Amino acid sequence: MRTILILLACVLGAALVLLAAAVIRTLLTPRKTTHCRLSDDSERIDAYAQKLSRMVQMETISDRADPAIDKFRAFHGLLEQLFPTVFAACEKIEIDGNLLLKWKGVSDKEPILLMAHMDVVEATGEWKYPPFGGVIAEGKVWGRGAGDTKCSLMAFLQAAEELLQAGYTPACDVYLASSCTEEIGGSGAPRLAGWLKEHGVHLFMLCDEGGSIVQDPVMGVKGHFAAVGIFEKGYGDVRFTAHSNGGHASTPGRGTPIPRLAKFICAVEKKSPFKSKFSPAVTAMFSEVAPYAGPFWMRLVLGNLWLFRPLVKAILPLVSAQAAAMLRTTIAFTMQNGSSGYNVLPQSASVCANLRFIPHQSTDESLQLITAMAKKYGLETEVLYAGKPSRSLDLSGEPFAITRSVIGQIFPGVGVMPYVVTGGTDARFYDGVCDACVRFSPVCYGPEQMAGMHGLNENIETGTLPAAVDYYKAIIRAQENR
Repeated sequence: MRTILILLACVLGAALVLLAAAVIRTLLTPRKTTHCRLSDDSERIDAYAQKLSRMVQMETISDRADPAIDKFRAFHGLLEQLFPTVFAACEKIEIDGNLLLKWKGVSDKEPILLMAHMDVVEATGEWKYPPFGGVIAEGKVWGRGAGDTKCSLMAFLQAAEELLQAGYTPACDVYLASSCTEEIGGSGAPRLAGWLKEHGVHLFMLCDEGGSIVQDPVMGVKGHFAAVGIFEKGYGDVRFTAHSNGGHASTPGRGTPIPRLAKFICAVEKKSPFKSKFSPAVTAMFSEVAPYAGPFWMRLVLGNLWLFRPLVKAILPLVSAQAAAMLRTTIAFTMQNGSSGYNVLPQSASVCANLRFIPHQSTDESLQLITAMAKKYGLETEVLYAGKPSRSLDLSGEPFAITRSVIGQIFPGVGVMPYVVTGGTDARFYDGVCDACVRFSPVCYGPEQMAGMHGLNENIETGTLPAAVDYYKAIIRAQENR
C-alpha cells in the first residue's frame, strides 16, 4: 500500500511540475492581437469593383448535364475586354472552355501558377439583389461568384495587367489559369494540369483558393487570420444497402432493411471508426492562434499541446465541427431510399454517405473500416468514388515562407494560420506538376461572406479588392529573390 501511495505521489508531483512549466511558458509568451483594415483608396476600389461587377453579371453556372462551352468562351471574351494587356502579352491556351495563359518570364525554370475558377453554382431563392446583377451597393459587390471565386480571378488578372502596363517582366514564367468545372468536380483542372505535364512544366508553386482572411477562427480566439490551406482531404461517395425479402407492412419482422440501416447510422454517429490525430498542419494552426486567445486557460491549453493534446482531441468535436474535421476522416449521411409505398416493406433500402479522407488514415484504410462496420449490420457497401488526400505543403519550405512574408507585407497585423482544407479545390489535380500548392485567396471573408458562398446574397466587400491585387503583384515579384 505504501508503495502505491509513493507511486501516486510521484505521478502527482510530476504532473504538477509539467503543469507549472506550461503555466510559466504561457505567462512568458506575449499576448497578441490582430487588426485588418480595408482600403480607402476610392479610385482603385471603384475601378476594381466595376470590373468584378461585370464578371459577376455574366452567368457562368456549371452543369454536369450541359457543358455550355460557348458560355464560358463568351466569358473569356469579357476578360479580354477587361484585361487587354494581359491577353495581348500572354500565350492563350483554351481547352473546352477552360483557360490557361502563359506570361513569359526571364527564365522558364520553376514557374508559378495563379488560379481561380470561373464557374459558379446555381442561384436559387430570394436574393436581396439579383444574383447576376453585379450590383455595387453598401460597400459590396453582390452576386453569385463575387466571392467564390471571381474576386480572386479579377485580382490576379488585374495584378498582371498593371505589372505589364508598367513594363515589368517576371523573373520566371507565370501561368494564369481558370477552370470552368470546379464546382462540379469536372475535367477542367485535370486537363489544364495535363497540358502542363505534356509540355514538361513543373511548377515551383501554385496559388489557388481554399483559405482566406477569416474572423474568429476558433472559439475563444478573436481577430483576423490568414488561413492558408496546406492540404485538402480526399473525397469519397459510398452507398450502403440492406436487402430482405420484403413483405407487407402489417406484419413486419425484425431486422428489416431500414432499421438495420438506422442502427448502423446511429452506431457510426455514436462512435466513429476513424482515428483522430494531430497533423503538423493542425498542430501549427493551434500554435499560431494560441497567443491570440482571450481566456488565459485557452492560451495555456492551445499553446502547450505537448501536454494538453489528449484533452484538446477529446473536447474539439464538442466545440467546433470544422476544427474536429481536421483531425480525422469524416462521414456524413446525405441520401436515402426505401420502398415506394407506405405499406410495403422494402426488398432493399440504401443510404448514401460522403466521406472526407485524412492522410494519417488512408482512403483504403478508411473504406475498409467503414465496410467492416457496415457488415456487422448485414449491409452491402458500394464505393462510388474514392479520391486520395492531396500532398501537403511543406511548412518549412520556401513557397510557404514566401506566402507568409507576402501576407505580412500586404496585410500587416493579420495572423497567419496554416489549416486543413476540408472541402475540395482544383488544386488537388495539380499534384503531378507541383509540389507546393498554396490554398489561399487574399480577400477578407467575414461571417456574411462565408454564409453567402453557395447560399443567398453572396457578396464581397469592395475595400478588400486593392489588397488582393497587391498580394498577387507581390507574389509575382517575390520570385525575383529566389
